[in-house]
Amino acid sequence: MKKIRWGLLSTARINRHLIPVIRKSQRGQLAAVASRDQQTAQEYAKRWDIPLAFGSYQAMLESGEIDAVYIGLPNHLHAEWSIKALQAGLHVLCEKPFATSLQEVDAMIAASLQNQRVLAEALMYRHHPQTLLVKELLQSNKLGVINQVRGKFSFRLDATEDVRLVPEYGGGSLWDVGGYPVSYAQFVFGSAPVEVFGMQEVGKTGVDLTFSGILLYASGKMAQISSSILTPYHQVIEITGSEGTLELNRPFNQINEDSRMFFTPNEGAQERIRAPKKELYAGEVEDMHAAILDGAQQLVSLEETRNHMRTVLALFESARTGKPVHL
Repeated sequence: MKKIRWGLLSTARINRHLIPVIRKSQRGQLAAVASRDQQTAQEYAKRWDIPLAFGSYQAMLESGEIDAVYIGLPNHLHAEWSIKALQAGLHVLCEKPFATSLQEVDAMIAASLQNQRVLAEALMYRHHPQTLLVKELLQSNKLGVINQVRGKFSFRLDATEDVRLVPEYGGGSLWDVGGYPVSYAQFVFGSAPVEVFGMQEVGKTGVDLTFSGILLYASGKMAQISSSILTPYHQVIEITGSEGTLELNRPFNQINEDSRMFFTPNEGAQERIRAPKKELYAGEVEDMHAAILDGAQQLVSLEETRNHMRTVLALFESARTGKPVHL
């Protein structure tokens, strides 16, 4: 069986989630890591037992030693290095957010098509058994007609210097964690909203510290989303339908033992629904392997990813102008 040789583009902290699942996968192997400094790359490779270390990103892309790259760079560099990797003939798994402008997203998709290489947004929660079970519940009509989705993701960022506090780097709560409830709403309703209204609290560095938004869909249904880097760690998804409400206390990070999913019907007792356990980041890697080696359809399409970006950008525009924005 052919194995996909993976390269990590940067020594970002998030790599620690991808390293073990690539190693455990049957169809992948961790081959290389690249940094902007050779010594940093070598030290990182030694610490994580990675065979090859490159002192520049471009050197790894042109090495011929890898087939696919995981990009965990700061947000403003996602598009640039995804395109360079695709042009080098590599498949790309790009950490969310995919990019910070719609022009960048379109350029990334064009590079993927032109070079016939797989490109995917790394939305790990979408591949987890819990989310797949939610999809089954929605399709089974257990909740009836869905009326509303409410989603939140927040954590406290105590650092005074951080890439997430720099506007030019795509900082702020909406880009960092707000995209999760935005994407979950699209997952439930199956499309981008037709209109959004957003409000934000902007910090002294110019990024949104807290963001709230209302998303209106063509069916007349609505979603409420919020994100923050000021408040304690908290995440939730609540899906309300004509037959009851489904609540998830760990919709985006299902690795904790305290993950819970409850269905509360209009009548009768609340029911706990249990999802199979699985490593959180394994699914997105398996999805890449299937797309590359088997030509399988990706779980999160590039059209869906583009809609994520359209929605987030519209929310920012609404918060800036104080007016609803039509998509």
